[in-house]
Amino acid sequence: MAKLIKRTGPFRLSRPSNGHFAALAESILHQQLAGAAARAIHRRFVALFDGDLSPNAVLALSPKRLRAAGLSGRKVASMRDLAARVLDGTVPLNRIGRLADEEVVTRLSSVRGIGRWTAEMFLMFQLRRLDVWPVGDYGVRQGYALAYGLRKLPTPKQLEVEGERFRPYRTAAAWYCWQALREQRKRSGLRRS
Repeated sequence: MAKLIKRTGPFRLSRPSNGHFAALAESILHQQLAGAAARAIHRRFVALFDGDLSPNAVLALSPKRLRAAGLSGRKVASMRDLAARVLDGTVPLNRIGRLADEEVVTRLSSVRGIGRWTAEMFLMFQLRRLDVWPVGDYGVRQGYALAYGLRKLPTPKQLEVEGERFRPYRTAAAWYCWQALREQRKRSGLRRS
């Protein structure tokens, strides 16, 4: 890991560009879609709200209008569920930053279409929590194997144990695992050229 840190430079998380609701909506829209398609649907979705993307605004739109923007039936249901759970306080976005990590995961995972991985990415990139270790993330598992010269990917359970040494900065360790994977992809791309 020390060699990887030296090669890739200091750990950095960019500032979130969206509010919490917008960030979660974008996460739902991007699930299981290729980048360009997801970005196009996201643009059309955001345009529906004329700068006022909020839980009330989402629920005020008919499912048909959301579908016309390119959302699947499942994503419409997820988006409406997110909006409803924010409004009923199940997902308290106005004070979510004060909740413990596991409480955030529990609250967000109650929303249709949001699982542990999405909740962990929200913790890392939206709330900028420094001790999140997303052991179910395939890229983290691959990057860890690359960083430590492992022949096999560690299982999530194995990675959970290995991550203990990085407390209380497991987010940084995950970020460096992603950097190891990026390096490998760059090298592979150069070899093919």
